[in-house]
Amino acid sequence: MGGDREMRQPQRGERKLSPKPQPSEASGAQFRPPRATKINLLNPETSSTNPESNSPMKAIQVKQTGGPEALIVADFPTPEPKPNEAVVKLSAAGVNFIDVYFREGRYKAALPFVPGQEGAGVVTAIGSEVKSLKPGDRVAWSGQLGAYAEYAAIPADRLVSIPPGVSDQQAAAAMLQGMTAHYLSHDTYPLKRGETALVHAAAGGVGLLLVQMAHNIGARVIATVSTDDKAKLAREAGADDIILYMQQDFESETKRLTDGKGVDVVYDSVGKTTFEKGLNILRPRGMMALFGGSSGAVPPFDPIVLSQKGSLYLTRPTLANYTASREELVERSTAVLAMVAAGKLKLRIEHTYPLTEAQKAHRDLEGRKTTGKLLLIP
Repeated sequence: MGGDREMRQPQRGERKLSPKPQPSEASGAQFRPPRATKINLLNPETSSTNPESNSPMKAIQVKQTGGPEALIVADFPTPEPKPNEAVVKLSAAGVNFIDVYFREGRYKAALPFVPGQEGAGVVTAIGSEVKSLKPGDRVAWSGQLGAYAEYAAIPADRLVSIPPGVSDQQAAAAMLQGMTAHYLSHDTYPLKRGETALVHAAAGGVGLLLVQMAHNIGARVIATVSTDDKAKLAREAGADDIILYMQQDFESETKRLTDGKGVDVVYDSVGKTTFEKGLNILRPRGMMALFGGSSGAVPPFDPIVLSQKGSLYLTRPTLANYTASREELVERSTAVLAMVAAGKLKLRIEHTYPLTEAQKAHRDLEGRKTTGKLLLIP
């Protein structure tokens, strides 16, 4: 599912889209929102002029937070890069639940803003300080607002190269959700062969990738899904046991499957409706990795509960803290994209929508009508 940075005040002719740092919704840690893409209308400090800069572009804008209807198609000047930026012509933008959180106002951003945390495409222009990229390079990113657009100006140090054998659409589908699955299974709770993990929403965008990574490590995967069709997808991704949570109580079923011992880790992107029971199925000193809230935010609770249930660990991680440095971003994205190129991580791009159908994409995502990845195509 998105570090605190001080942002300067917008200059004349520049629209500021930066979110302000907000606390994490479920822990005392600071939520580190992404730096926003700036649409620069006047910027003489560029060494590479964008050939498209004289023509308008389409983008999705949020003027007031709310439901999917808050996503409005708008015209903007095609951006010019600031000295440390590159302008990317987007081939695809990923649709993620964090986009919903920003649209709703659960995560704060200065209004108006262009949503979208993840994209891939081709560099069309670079700023005067950029040495690592050139026009024509294929790049991808996550953690920067502004992907719901035909063009975006992105800090060059947040862009990564797309390797041969990986398409732009695959890169857009893998960056945010793939790196999320990677940090969860390799760092938040580093799974080991023989351990047992429960993955909620196992047929979703992150879920299918997380199941594959856990399976490849050699862990036992218990997957919760809502339908038989989603159960088939989770099984194909490597899940060992399936719980149809609409028909079965996942708490009692997990206890049965583990002979009452519990699981080593619960990876929970659902939140409100699964959190309490999730704590009940952890082994002593097990970990609850709560990385999303598709059913709503978890209500405040007394941490003494964690000791009463077996000295449990609780973390509310976010991708920004696991890609905070350039080194970690490159290392993690390279690992994920290499898995894709080698066929070890299979992406399910379920549906692509024209950029102008962003509202429909959000409705489908929130309605749990989807599996795998959704993309907007400018």
